Amino acid sequence: MKGTNIGEFEELVLLTIASQIDQAYSVFICDEIERVTGRKVKLGVVHAVLNRLEEKELINSKLGEATKARGGRRKRFFEVSQSGKAALIKAKEQRDQLWGNIPDVVFDGIS
Repeated sequence: MKGTNIGEFEELVLLTIASQIDQAYSVFICDEIERVTGRKVKLGVVHAVLNRLEEKELINSKLGEATKARGGRRKRFFEVSQSGKAALIKAKEQRDQLWGNIPDVVFDGIS
């Protein structure tokens, strides 16, 4: 594996893939991140992140069947690898620990 640290956008992509169980493809990932975060996401950026995650061996991909709706082209579907799952768990544990270190008084009066 090339690297286990993931950035914020890589984490969003991994979480989106994990939520779909073998049905995540680039356009869906882009649309879902936009829906959840309200951020405008460019498909080219998602493709770059998918390539980087695959190079890091945090995701795997496979081609689906060709369909008439896509002019005979096949979709590439992504799934989180075991290393990717470990990276997500590590990121969550680190965030939870940092959140746990914040005194309650910091958020007093905020609703």
